[in-house]
Amino acid sequence: MNVLSRLRRARKALISAGAAVALAAGLQTGISTPSQAAASLPCDIYASGGTPCVAAHSTTRALYASYNGSLYQVRRSSDNTTRNIGVLSAGGYANAAAQDSFCSGTTCVITVIYDQSGRGNNLTQAPGGGAAGGPDNLAVATAAPTMIGGHKAYGVYVAPGTGYRNDHTSGIATGDQAQGMYAVFDGTHYNGGCCFDYGNAETSNNDTGNGHMEAIYFGNIKVWGYGAGNGPWIMADLENGLFSGVNQHYNAGDPTINHRYLTAIVKGEPNHWAIRGGNAQSGGVSTFYSGVRPNVSGYNPMHKEGAIILGIGGDNSKSSAGTFYEGVMTSGYPSDATESSVQAGIVAAGYSTSSGGGAGGSLTPGSSISLRATTSGYTDRYVRHFDDKAITSVINSSSSDLDKNDATWIVHSGLASGSCVSFESRNYPGDYLRHSNYELYRQHNDGSSLFASDATFCPQTGKSGQGTSLASYNYPDRFIRHYDNTVYVASNGGSHDFDSSSSWADDVSWVVSQPWV
Repeated sequence: MNVLSRLRRARKALISAGAAVALAAGLQTGISTPSQAAASLPCDIYASGGTPCVAAHSTTRALYASYNGSLYQVRRSSDNTTRNIGVLSAGGYANAAAQDSFCSGTTCVITVIYDQSGRGNNLTQAPGGGAAGGPDNLAVATAAPTMIGGHKAYGVYVAPGTGYRNDHTSGIATGDQAQGMYAVFDGTHYNGGCCFDYGNAETSNNDTGNGHMEAIYFGNIKVWGYGAGNGPWIMADLENGLFSGVNQHYNAGDPTINHRYLTAIVKGEPNHWAIRGGNAQSGGVSTFYSGVRPNVSGYNPMHKEGAIILGIGGDNSKSSAGTFYEGVMTSGYPSDATESSVQAGIVAAGYSTSSGGGAGGSLTPGSSISLRATTSGYTDRYVRHFDDKAITSVINSSSSDLDKNDATWIVHSGLASGSCVSFESRNYPGDYLRHSNYELYRQHNDGSSLFASDATFCPQTGKSGQGTSLASYNYPDRFIRHYDNTVYVASNGGSHDFDSSSSWADDVSWVVSQPWV
């Protein structure tokens, strides 16, 4: 098809777009028992404080100084084979390069998040429950890139409908037994759905009554409890209620907290519990509530059941969103001093944002850029708007000023998530690239949450091994792709022509280049 006919076609529509006991299924291999001696990483610190970890989950790093096993497992869509992703060295960071190599040219999902404590409390795909059918979706493995300690890693990106669970655990608190929990989240990725949780839940996947859960919640739902400001808030999901303080509804002491990397803590013991939180990149943690249990029947004493959930409610409520990097559950009620030491270690681990994963260009908010195709035969083409639609066109030094302006974009921190980016038109201020029905358009920001989500894209290392790939924020398995000179958000294989696997990796890889204007 010649360029003119392609442009005509483009005008017809555009876009939305440790250790371990070796597991019976062989999911986890080569794991040595974590040492409790070195008090350097979170679970070493908890053990030194007399409240050892009974579950330890992370896709970014080891949580014991001697842990040298698998952090998580991924499965690729091209052939449904799996690969365990471990650490670069004992007590070290995730080997993200192993994932990148294994998932190159295809899509991967996270199938298992391994428990580093040696108790086998691994998290896998959540089954259906009382609130919503299942099984739940699995997280796209590349949807939450991050840097930690100068190393690339990936978090667990929970879009609504995604969830992990273990209903058959070992050592997790039950009844009114004491426990502690912390998690590191993306404080800019949340919603008002129920319920983005990490922690203790029902073993039946059903709501079995007040006090049958004790989990960390993060988001801005106000149906049950809420805190100061507009949210998000760290709260406790105790079943049949999210609690921001001693009782449900408004509690002024629980502040809005939305650090890019957020430390969230909930802990409980007989007739006493607490909420704490802080910035996972600096400083300590503050106490937002510490006091007696709610004075409502069922919460004192508690009736915890000992399942573990991530990204969902205890009854499989799964309309929530969030990103998880690491978290643990302890036996016993940790002291504030122990948690302060854990927080210092989290800060020292060095979480930071990734600007395209070192993928060939800078996507710094405030900068102007142009996006050039990398597909052979199309490397002179750039993403530009033509009327209100996004297409690719040949742009060079001889192009008109109008064409150069149309192919220039201003980078902003993502309208829906600060860990991602949005692209404002250079010559139509207030207009952004957004997807609609999988095609990309230049449209004016109407301030809605839907527009913000549709106009947010998350940078990753280029799928072809060069440049940067840009995942849709609300459809993380779809990436900005040029196909027949039209720009889409496309998956690697699917029912649409633009989802074709042919040259997909090249078509979704872009060079972030100097702006034409």
